[in-house]
Amino acid sequence: MPRKPDTRQDDSKTSQAKASSATRQHRTGSAAGQAVWADILNTVFQIVEAMPRWLLIAIVVVVLVAALLIVFNVGGVGSAVGLYPPPSATAEVVAPQTVSGTTTPQDTAQTPWPVYFTDPKYPDKKANHHGGLDEKLTAFINTAGTSVDMAIYQLDLPNVTQALIDAKKRGAVVRVVTDIDILKDAKENPSFKKLQAAGIKVVGGNANAIMHDKFVVVDGSAVWAGSWNFTDNDTYRYNNNGLIIPSKELAKNYTVTFEKMFIDNKFGPQRKPGGTTPKLVVDGIPIENYFAPEDKVAEKIVARLKLAGQSIQFMAFSFTDDAIGDVVRSRAGAGVKVQGVFEKTGSETQYSEYGRMKQMGLDVLQDGNPYLMHHKVFIIDGQTVILGSFNFSQNAETENDENLLIIDDARIAQAFSAEFQKVYQRAKAAGS
Repeated sequence: MPRKPDTRQDDSKTSQAKASSATRQHRTGSAAGQAVWADILNTVFQIVEAMPRWLLIAIVVVVLVAALLIVFNVGGVGSAVGLYPPPSATAEVVAPQTVSGTTTPQDTAQTPWPVYFTDPKYPDKKANHHGGLDEKLTAFINTAGTSVDMAIYQLDLPNVTQALIDAKKRGAVVRVVTDIDILKDAKENPSFKKLQAAGIKVVGGNANAIMHDKFVVVDGSAVWAGSWNFTDNDTYRYNNNGLIIPSKELAKNYTVTFEKMFIDNKFGPQRKPGGTTPKLVVDGIPIENYFAPEDKVAEKIVARLKLAGQSIQFMAFSFTDDAIGDVVRSRAGAGVKVQGVFEKTGSETQYSEYGRMKQMGLDVLQDGNPYLMHHKVFIIDGQTVILGSFNFSQNAETENDENLLIIDDARIAQAFSAEFQKVYQRAKAAGS
């Protein structure tokens, strides 16, 4: 095949022709320009000679003062002597909370509580493994004075593990729940074994499915929740979210569910509903809080999606639940704008909702993260966010240990919508 001509050569020739033309114009006009300048200078000298001496001196003084001011300002001398103090290099506007995936904010949207997103780099480099959600969670655990309850599917982060041990050394009661298969797996359990060696009790459960929760309760007064497992990959390779909600009422819900696993050893379908307050208000913000499988979580998601009047955005690691998929398609048919990003792995199987939505012509994409897009999020009408550990699947609904939050707050929704746009644009750029 013949090589395509390099059009950059034509651009270069065009630029050279334009430069030569400009040079010719400058040279042609140089002789005439010299004659004009001679006439101007002659006129100036005649004016100066006719001017009174006092006026001439005044003009010279004004020119000198103006020159000195320019030197002070432009040359930096004024700044050096404090005449024009420079702006502080460390000055910043601090918002009550900023949306951040690393130490550098990814979004400046103000939120009522801390909201965090991972910020994976491609290709992944160990040098980038700093400033992530692990440090945010470690700081949260470090605030513990009396207790830390953690329910986590996977844990391999040294700083989070050490923060739990340090909390115990400070006198806090530290309790941990995980998946039984993870706890028995020599490749997965070193961090849990380290906790046990430090005297921290770790309970594993749900042998028939998975203990899939990812939450932490500190001092019975604040909750960390989201999609993020406490692992290096989840922190620096995968797209994830986490948030902290300071609320004793919400913390009680999580503690009650935690103790059903930790104390009663009831996991998955063995666990009975009760003891929690599904609907509550925190800082004036309505929240719904559910746990699977006891609370029939998929029904709650469907009910909220049915209320969508303008838009539905979603990011889904796994989306195979037909009831949830049906209501999304139904709202799209009613004129609601639907946009979604599916984790590519598994999205082309017959069980995924991706194919059916694509056939309907909906604006859905496969993600562009070469590792994993691990979010489980719906954003409704720019006002409501559905998030947690709950994948949109039957296993999550009927077998796994899961938790879900539905938050009605435009600021939280804005933060998650900004994350959606980032993930969506990445997927679009990847050509999915």
